[in-house]
Amino acid sequence: MKTTSGKTTDPFVHSQNIQDELTELIDHMRKDVNRVEEPKYQALLETSAEVLCGLRTAFSHYDQNVERAWKR
Repeated sequence: MKTTSGKTTDPFVHSQNIQDELTELIDHMRKDVNRVEEPKYQALLETSAEVLCGLRTAFSHYDQNVERAWKR
C-alpha cells in the first residue's frame, strides 16, 4: 500500500511506505512458517521476521524522534 507516487522528498512518507512493506514481508514469513514442515526453514523464517521487526522499529523510532541518534 503506497501512500505516495515516489515524488516526495519527505522522509516521513518514505519511512511509512518502508514500514508498510516490511509489515507485509513479516506477515508473509510468519504465515509460511505454518506452510512448510522443514524445521530449519521454519527457524530461518521466524528469525528473519524478528530481524525485520527490529528494522521496522528503527524506522518507527526515527519517525517518532525517540532515539537520541535520530534527534533532529
